[in-house]
Amino acid sequence: MRGMDILAYNRSAWDHQVASGDRWTVPVGAEEVARARRGDFQIVLTPTRAVPAAWFPELHGTPTLCLASGGGQQGPLLAAAGARVTVFDNSPAQLAQDRFVAEREGLSLETVEGDMADLGRFAGESFGLIFHPCSNCFAADVRAVWRECYRVLRPGGVLLAGFLNPVRFLFETERTDGKDLTVRYRIPYADDRDLEEIHLQRLIDQHEPLAFGHTLDDQIGGQLDAGFVLAGFFEDRYDDTAIDPLSKYLATFIATKVVKPG
Repeated sequence: MRGMDILAYNRSAWDHQVASGDRWTVPVGAEEVARARRGDFQIVLTPTRAVPAAWFPELHGTPTLCLASGGGQQGPLLAAAGARVTVFDNSPAQLAQDRFVAEREGLSLETVEGDMADLGRFAGESFGLIFHPCSNCFAADVRAVWRECYRVLRPGGVLLAGFLNPVRFLFETERTDGKDLTVRYRIPYADDRDLEEIHLQRLIDQHEPLAFGHTLDDQIGGQLDAGFVLAGFFEDRYDDTAIDPLSKYLATFIATKVVKPG
């Protein structure tokens, strides 16, 4: 298991999540699409808090990359709101959800399979908006993700990103569903490197995607080092603390708006 191909494994794991009906794989309904066509939509980068409307640039006709954002949720709503959407994701089944909504609702969007840290198929300055919900915990090198985002954004373009506070990876309960918060791991963290063999095998047997806990220096500092200017920030948490005990104590999800100067 050690040294496994995480990208390939996670592709299969997310395909399995689609088959299992995971929350982030369930397509939006027709009513949500109809509201988005009227300019009335709410989408999330993090579990519960909607992205402020003021964070979005003018969407009509804006080339928009929904990065590691498959599942038939954000992409179709942005397309309904007038953006020219490309959904880029590692999971074919997740991308199929976006195509399903597009066909059902008569939306125009493109789906492309690939690694979020390698956007080489896109020319520089191709997009005016990148929407990147909490998913870079599945990338081993998050700074590569930020550099690629900077390259493919136009000057003045906006990157909206959600990500995990690394505190989520400190505790044994975070990966084993226990109730006690026992500090066990160091940051940066990686499931395939830091979990005991028995716990890692449990995740694999359950077809759970394997994750990485990145430092805030790499998450926020990495965006700034790539050349972005920070223009917005908020934190979020789960509503149900029975499902997520950490949310009883602090917000462990972060959303940022950054802009490429120009």
